Amino acid sequence: MTKTELIGLMAQAAGINREQARMALEAFTDNITNALTRGQDVRLIGFGTFVAADRKAGVARNPQTGEAIARPASRTARFRPGEGLKSALNG
Repeated sequence: MTKTELIGLMAQAAGINREQARMALEAFTDNITNALTRGQDVRLIGFGTFVAADRKAGVARNPQTGEAIARPASRTARFRPGEGLKSALNG
């Protein structure tokens, strides 16, 4: 599903126009980004938790040449599904 498709589904489900749904989705993603940047987790009970995680520096390989490439340490976002989402997927 693309962002455009998600916006359309949100608009239809909430009974709002596409522009309002776009603004709501952007506010949602912006606030999750800001919270993770500050080191806060975002917990949506029954759905899941977004967490910021540190990745250690390491060595990666170029799949085409096999050449070793140094990968610097970085921060990334991770998602842990909640029980409600797990149940829906495995139900």
